[in-house]
Amino acid sequence: MNGYKLSFVDVGMQESPVVAVVRGDRGHKPVFEALDLIDYRRALAGYDTVLIKVNFITTKTWDTGATTDPIVVEAIIRKLADLPVKVYVVESDAMITNADKAFEVTGMKDMCRRNGVEWLNLRHLQDKVTLEVPNGEVLKTVTVPRLVTESAVISAAKLKTHVDTTVTLGMKNMFGLLPDKFKGKYHLKDISKVVVDINTVLHPALTVIDGFVGMEGKGPIDGTPVQMNLIIAGTDPVATDATAARIMGFNPYEITHIRKAYEKGLGKSEAHIIGEKIEAALKQFKKIESLLSRQRK
Repeated sequence: MNGYKLSFVDVGMQESPVVAVVRGDRGHKPVFEALDLIDYRRALAGYDTVLIKVNFITTKTWDTGATTDPIVVEAIIRKLADLPVKVYVVESDAMITNADKAFEVTGMKDMCRRNGVEWLNLRHLQDKVTLEVPNGEVLKTVTVPRLVTESAVISAAKLKTHVDTTVTLGMKNMFGLLPDKFKGKYHLKDISKVVVDINTVLHPALTVIDGFVGMEGKGPIDGTPVQMNLIIAGTDPVATDATAARIMGFNPYEITHIRKAYEKGLGKSEAHIIGEKIEAALKQFKKIESLLSRQRK
């Protein structure tokens, strides 16, 4: 299979999802390889619209480790070019960031223009629906643009730490689908539990984690860049995030939102790794916890 070796885990082969871990220099090729290894076509079958959800928590560029690299999104777009789908790149405003400005200064706008793909700031979409969260941790309902519920979502996340959730990967990236600008209110409810509630009702079809340059320390904005030259991708959001967490040197069972998502049946905690073995890719990322996180422990 493209020269890659399987790295088996303790559970049965039929029970574990595949996660691709591909090493390579920044460019399209590692993303193409990762998508092929996880059968992206099958994951997107039946959808007319695909939303590529990027991480624009700040206007810092990809090389700081803070925001999704445009070259990763471009590779995804080009892989989808022969599918019968309409593709949008999406994000919503955050308390400290105007997503439209980030779209421009990070280079994503130029990339979208080159590839004829539209950008949507989800905050400005008027047609919204309210979804009930079954057995919610802290939320009873989630209100999002109707388009989100009718599309396949690709979580084009970043490999980085987070002061409140330890890591911010594919599932945490889904938090940005909420069209509220003032998202701080969700952090007060316990952001890890909020992330679980969002992923309970909004499931990414694919997770593609940009690990060309990650971030350690005071993430998700003010940490230190870490050169990793990795793309991590999968169709199971829990298994993909758990794999990325292990590569960062963390135990996913000790990360609240990953553990709870697994316990709620939102995905598997283990995976069949295709490509780089975790041991070969592993680098211990430094983390800094916020005062709020320490108080909750």
